[in-house]
Amino acid sequence: MRITLRQLRYLDALAIEGHFGRAAERAAVSQPALSAQIRELEEALGCQLIERAASGARLTPAGQDIVGRGRRILAEVEDLETFAHAAADPTVGSLRLGIIPSIGPYLLPRLLPALSESFPALKVGVRETVTAGLVGELQAGAIDLVIASLPLGDPSFVEVPVFTDSFLLATPATGLLSLGAFDRAADIPTEALLLLEDGHCLRDQTLASCGALDARRLTRAGVTSLATILQLVAAGQGITLLPELFLASTPLDASRVRLRRFSAPEPHRSIGLAWRRSSPLSSLCERIAGLTAELKPTAGALPA
Repeated sequence: MRITLRQLRYLDALAIEGHFGRAAERAAVSQPALSAQIRELEEALGCQLIERAASGARLTPAGQDIVGRGRRILAEVEDLETFAHAAADPTVGSLRLGIIPSIGPYLLPRLLPALSESFPALKVGVRETVTAGLVGELQAGAIDLVIASLPLGDPSFVEVPVFTDSFLLATPATGLLSLGAFDRAADIPTEALLLLEDGHCLRDQTLASCGALDARRLTRAGVTSLATILQLVAAGQGITLLPELFLASTPLDASRVRLRRFSAPEPHRSIGLAWRRSSPLSSLCERIAGLTAELKPTAGALPA
C-alpha cells in the first residue's frame, strides 16, 4: 500500500488541531473519512502515529517524526505548483499570507492597500492565527509568507526583521495601580499583570520582558485580544505592556488609561517576515519585506 499526499495532509491537520473533529473541519472532510485515511497511513507505514483518546489525539514519537518529514514533502509539492504559476511573473497569481493576531489588525489596513497598489495582479489571501500554527502551515507549504514576531527558529526559513515594536506600560489613570513607579518592566507586580491567553507569543514576550517574574503568582486569566486587555486596564483591573503597533491605531481615553514609556533600553519585539528558503516566491517576499518596513505605524505623541 502506497502512502498518499492526502494522508500526509490529513495527518498534518490532526497534528495542528490535536482533535479529529477540528482536523476534519480544517481539511474540509468528514471525520470518519479523515480517521480512515490516518489508519491507512499507519498500516502503510507499519507503526502507530496517533494516541487516540476521548479528549482528542496526540502524536506518538514516530508520529511527530512522520509529521515533520511529511511537511517537508508537502512543502516541496506546494512549491512545485507555485513555481509553475510564478515562472513567468511571481507578482501575477496568488500569495497566501499568514499573520499573528497581535499584528494583523494594526498592520494589514496599511499593508494590503500598499500591496494592491504595488502588485495589482497579485491576489493576497490572509490567514490569521497564533505563531505555532503559522509555523506549521509555512513548513507544510499551506501558506507562503508569515508576518510575526521574530525569531521563529526554523533554519529552513528566511527571516527578515522589518521594524522594532516597543512595549509601553498601560495603567489605570486613577487609583492605586496608577501610582507605581515602574521604570522597568521587571518592576511590575506579578499579581497586577494582565496578559493574553496561552498560545500567543506576545504573552511569552511580556513575561520575558518582566524578567524573573514567577508565573505561578499570576492571578488574572489570559484573554484573547489586546482590545479586551485595554478595557480591563481602563476598568482598574490591572496593568499591562502594550505594543506601540497596537497603540498607534487604537483610540485611548486618557481619563481612564495612562501610558508610560520605560527607561532605556525599552522592552520590545522584532516584527518581521519569514518564508521558506526553497520558495519560488522568494524574490516577491523580499520586495514585500521592503514595502512592509516602510509601513510601521507611529503612535504619535506618547509620554517620553
